[in-house]
Amino acid sequence: MTDWWYNHKTGEVEEGAQSLGSDRDGPYATREDAARAPEIAAERARKWAAEENSD
Repeated sequence: MTDWWYNHKTGEVEEGAQSLGSDRDGPYATREDAARAPEIAAERARKWAAEENSD
């Protein structure tokens, strides 16, 4: 099984862990999910912020 990573420094999707861990997010199960990494991170941040504000 191949892991996919999103390199937030270059904006590129990588097959396997190719770059420094501090430059990438993942692993993701599919290339498409890795390409959506910034969107996924923003969705998670909104969810966490909403949970913190509901206390």
